Amino acid sequence: MTIGAASAATFDDAEALRAQVGAEPLVSEWMTVDQARVDLFAEATGDHQWIHIDPERAKRESPFGGPVAHGFLTLSLIPALLGKTIAIKQRMGVNYGLNRVRFTSPVLVGSQLRAKFVVESVTEVDSNGVQAVWNVTLERQGSERPVCVAEFITRHYF
Repeated sequence: MTIGAASAATFDDAEALRAQVGAEPLVSEWMTVDQARVDLFAEATGDHQWIHIDPERAKRESPFGGPVAHGFLTLSLIPALLGKTIAIKQRMGVNYGLNRVRFTSPVLVGSQLRAKFVVESVTEVDSNGVQAVWNVTLERQGSERPVCVAEFITRHYF
């Protein structure tokens, strides 16, 4: 996992990351989820369900009035949004996993999404590293309800 952003909160070491525990959320810029992105995700994963890749049928038959992004596409945006929100001066970083993921609202194709990241904890791990647990809320512009909430776990080696 590469984490680095041109105009983002910068963490020089594990202590700086640890100091973020309980702080205000770090908020990403908005990102558009367009049909091209959804189609590429369908190709990459083999998930060609019509509700994602057939806009005309989705307009006619889906309860959402049009095509929606895959839940796992929405989830997969978290590392990219984090990378545009923070910069960590590290030797290496990796995605370690996820806990308590929920898709709480559909992402209609064409939606603008952003993420709010709150550091829940930072603990020591082997080989001079730390594990960060992030509470992540993905929001859709114009909606009061989030589209996804998750606990995202990263490891950082300095």
